[in-house]
Amino acid sequence: MQATDKSDRVVYWGTGRRKSSVARVRLVPGTGQLTINGRPGDLYLQFNPSYLAAAKSPLETLGLENEYDILVNAHGGGLTGQADSIRLGVARALCELDPENRKPLKVEGYLTRDPRRKERKKYGLHKARKAPQYSKR
Repeated sequence: MQATDKSDRVVYWGTGRRKSSVARVRLVPGTGQLTINGRPGDLYLQFNPSYLAAAKSPLETLGLENEYDILVNAHGGGLTGQADSIRLGVARALCELDPENRKPLKVEGYLTRDPRRKERKKYGLHKARKAPQYSKR
């Protein structure tokens, strides 16, 4: 969704989800900074290069990594889920920016929500599939 903020800059919104994580992403014209929950992105993602690369990969695919700031509100889950939900949110915001961006992002798989979730625990088992030790006698 396209909107304007207090300084009349054009803002593009995208929502990403993964596991139990939800990330509301805003793309604002800027210098390529990543801010998550009011903290610098590299600090929030604990300087993990794979998390940082995942969050910025849709912009790098389109060559826009230094043209937009990424402002994120993320909650739920862990860092892996949040990094992947940020990636989906950024990709969706880039589709709002220009519909021509959809094809290269789709080819890279950035617009596909990962449906995998934690499997529920079953009765009689310790976890979803871990059974108690079998005793023959």
